[in-house]
Amino acid sequence: MNDMRSVATDNGKTHRRSGAWEGGFTLLELLISLSLLILIVVIAMGAMRLGSRSVAAGEKKMDAQERFRMAVSLIDSQVQSQLPLTFGEAGSEQYYFRGNGKTLRFATSYSIWSGRRGYVIVDYRVEADGSGRDVLSASEQTPGIDGQRNTLLLEATGISFDYFVKEPTEETGKWLDAPPEGNIIPEMVRLHLIREGEKISLVFPMRVRYGMIPLKGGG
Repeated sequence: MNDMRSVATDNGKTHRRSGAWEGGFTLLELLISLSLLILIVVIAMGAMRLGSRSVAAGEKKMDAQERFRMAVSLIDSQVQSQLPLTFGEAGSEQYYFRGNGKTLRFATSYSIWSGRRGYVIVDYRVEADGSGRDVLSASEQTPGIDGQRNTLLLEATGISFDYFVKEPTEETGKWLDAPPEGNIIPEMVRLHLIREGEKISLVFPMRVRYGMIPLKGGG
């Protein structure tokens, strides 16, 4: 059925024409409008999704930075609270302090879990996690008490320790991968990290380096 309408003109003549209702929309116009609306919705949803991902990535990076700062603060507190405690072994007194590029052990008056309550023996250990990254973990033990507490401190592409030692006869000291054999406690411990392609070196001074405090107990 044709859509025919009569149109009266000023001169009284009547014309008939076919087409859409005056002021309405054709099917093509509706399709174009719907397509534009769908396109706008898709673009808006994409922008919202991208913004959400950016916020999540930013929060994740902030959390990682905060965990890094907390871990470094804990290491600094423990190293600077190092105690030159000794234990008896083979008829001689030995410092608890031991270290190399991947492990570090010493007595400290600062515990990761209980703060400044007595002293503990802490062991730092760097191990590969199987994905090409290194993991630094810490374990604590109170001498004479069974059981250890373990926690993950840091993850990075590369992690290692070295030690600043100055012999009594030397004018200047030097950095070594491990302190010399014997009852020697270094002046400083340095932690090397590779994070996101950036090389970071953190230096922790040993506040207490001299004196022997005999302590009976296991090594």
